[in-house]
Amino acid sequence: MPEPHGLYEVFLRVARDGSFTAAARSLGYTQSAVSRQVQALEEEWGTALFDRLPRGVRLTEAGRVLLPHAEGVRERLRAARAELAALRSLGGGTLRIGAFAAANVSLVPRALAAFGERYPGVTVVHSEGPTAKHAALLAEGGLDLAVLSTPAGIALPGPELYHLLDEPMHVALPRGHRFAERAVLRLPELADEDWIEGDVRPEQTLLAPALAAGFLPRVAFRVNDWTAKQGFVAAGLGITVLPELAAGAVRPDIVLVPVDPADLPCRKVYAGTPRGLRHSPAVGAFLSLLRSAAAGRTEPAAGTASARPTTRQ
Repeated sequence: MPEPHGLYEVFLRVARDGSFTAAARSLGYTQSAVSRQVQALEEEWGTALFDRLPRGVRLTEAGRVLLPHAEGVRERLRAARAELAALRSLGGGTLRIGAFAAANVSLVPRALAAFGERYPGVTVVHSEGPTAKHAALLAEGGLDLAVLSTPAGIALPGPELYHLLDEPMHVALPRGHRFAERAVLRLPELADEDWIEGDVRPEQTLLAPALAAGFLPRVAFRVNDWTAKQGFVAAGLGITVLPELAAGAVRPDIVLVPVDPADLPCRKVYAGTPRGLRHSPAVGAFLSLLRSAAAGRTEPAAGTASARPTTRQ
């Protein structure tokens, strides 16, 4: 039996043409096929929809009641077909993305700008937060894609992961610091420094991978915002770890010096999507643009002590 929406299309055509034969000619069906579909719809509703006349047909009272509803079904289906076509062509729909704070300095905005230029009909909903939050949202169906991070060697279970880059770590120092001209720093050299970090517990900071080797920083101030951390450093209140993705917004009155990867390995940065689900066209397009942005991300601002390490893709 044809799908219900097909039956309604036939019903509307017969009502318009006033004849099974004329409707069949318009639809490209046989007259008997049209008759069977009308009969199937009448059986579904339990009443005759047309009076069969010597020349053609005429709507019964039940048919006249059904007519505006059938027209409504047709219009809703036309709208649905248009929306689905827009999704396929990226002319409409919604893309829900999330990212951790440092990724929002340059990486995500560059991808978003390129996406908006190419696909202005797609509405983008963006959220910022830690990787754990966005991994959970991916699992719950609350996001379509998220930019996630994890220390080297630490698994990130749950999402389907697509590697974007390996992110080196830098130490942010005030200008005039005794190590400001160094090309690279070892963490043991910084054992006596005060640190500005997002948590007073070192295991909850970017310094966590160094704890296993015995490095224990002295956290003097807890500051979460990257810009605020730089302000504390510039004021001489301490030093902080600054990931490479945040280096594009470094203040001119501080200096970045790379940390030896032997002391603080690169952080893994991924695009994550819900595991086992088919990508929408919008997700596939945005993932491609994220990869392009990761391959050509912004160089550090003036004041960086040395060139940034080559990205390993």
